[in-house]
Amino acid sequence: MNRLLVALATASIFASATPAIAQEALAKSDGCLNCHAVDTKKMGPSFKDIAAKYKGKADAEAVLVEKIADGKGHPKTKASADDAKSLVKWILSQ
Repeated sequence: MNRLLVALATASIFASATPAIAQEALAKSDGCLNCHAVDTKKMGPSFKDIAAKYKGKADAEAVLVEKIADGKGHPKTKASADDAKSLVKWILSQ
């Protein structure tokens, strides 16, 4: 029984980490990581700083998607509309 619990706990840890790894890979392939990092400032602010800036703002997701998709105050991204939304949700979760 203990082995089963340990196996289930381990599986749930890996399952919850997989979306974050996928999102970071998407950020890398779309060029986001050329200017940003998750927790340190590069040319642009860190994703954690962006999440903190927009925390509690109801329109944060829409504002950020518009910025990166349309190139408003940020270079236009090559990400698809769905990828842009997915990336912004991941950034705001930092």
